[in-house]
Amino acid sequence: MEFQDRVAALATKVANQASAIGTEEATKNAFVMPFISTILGYDVFDPLEVVPEFTADVGVKKGEKVDYAIMRDGEVQILIECKASTGVPRIEHASQLFRYFATTNARIAALTNGVVWQFFTDLDAPNLMDAKPFLVLDLLDIDETLIPEVQKLSKGSFDLDSIISAAEELKYVGALKREIASQFREPTDEWIKFFTQRVYDGSYTARVREQFTALVTKATRQFLTESVNARLKTALGAGISIPGDGDGQDVTSHPVVAKDLNRDTEIETTLDELEGYQIVKAIACREVKPHRITQRDAKSYFAVLLDDNNRKPIARLHFNGRQKYLGLMDAEKTETRHPIDTLDEIYLHVEEIREAVLRYA
Repeated sequence: MEFQDRVAALATKVANQASAIGTEEATKNAFVMPFISTILGYDVFDPLEVVPEFTADVGVKKGEKVDYAIMRDGEVQILIECKASTGVPRIEHASQLFRYFATTNARIAALTNGVVWQFFTDLDAPNLMDAKPFLVLDLLDIDETLIPEVQKLSKGSFDLDSIISAAEELKYVGALKREIASQFREPTDEWIKFFTQRVYDGSYTARVREQFTALVTKATRQFLTESVNARLKTALGAGISIPGDGDGQDVTSHPVVAKDLNRDTEIETTLDELEGYQIVKAIACREVKPHRITQRDAKSYFAVLLDDNNRKPIARLHFNGRQKYLGLMDAEKTETRHPIDTLDEIYLHVEEIREAVLRYA
């Protein structure tokens, strides 16, 4: 199995079992040990490779232990501290890691709840663990660009020099991406003020701030929607042939934007749902004309329908949780949910989507 496939398989396990895990020990058994074994590639039952409850003899408070030490040639390579999957790992949980990092020759430390893995090194000061991670892997929301970097930490590919040389850029790029995402979800006063002063020449008063809070939020969402539509138009035009609907235009000429969707005040249509809908529509349009593929957003899922008929479901996009699922119906309309980590994985179900369309066409 390829490295990326192993990560995806563990991510599916985490998504399916996370709600049943309530203690730190259960987290270790269900998520952490499989990560060390299947992702990092170490034998968790070989004490020469993985030492549980690791204790160093020098400079550490008596009785304190680190949950796991990964060894190589008798030297500590990676230190791992675990917390229960029910809580978010925070730097204040890493006191043992800070102390052990300084008293061993480890250059890599990990803090995890089995779901989110935070990896640290010593970029700021030699032999002192940084307060901020250089790499954050969330198994319920995987950033595909990080997979090669995680692979560098595995036994077969471990390259400390490469890891350290890439760590600084990873640290700041990752932090910037998380901050940008946070601002897009809920813009701060500083973000609002920054953009307002770029386009508005008057004084930045409380009234102006209130007015532009709504405007900046609206502009941000429209920008994201337009970016998604542009990406889809390029992808569809390059990769899939779609029949016209009789007016000389193809499906890529009809981008879906927020105003076209159900806007029930308790229903929020996300950009992922928009993009997922366009992908399903592109696949289905091989069998029917584009105007027959429609959508309805609901509180629990986003439905893709034929002829705007809820008795003709083509697919359901369950994107409201951290794990995304593509719901597909069989001939008896029994739904099977397929976990997906990226929207591109919808293309793995081309035949099932087309079969669903043909059943109603």
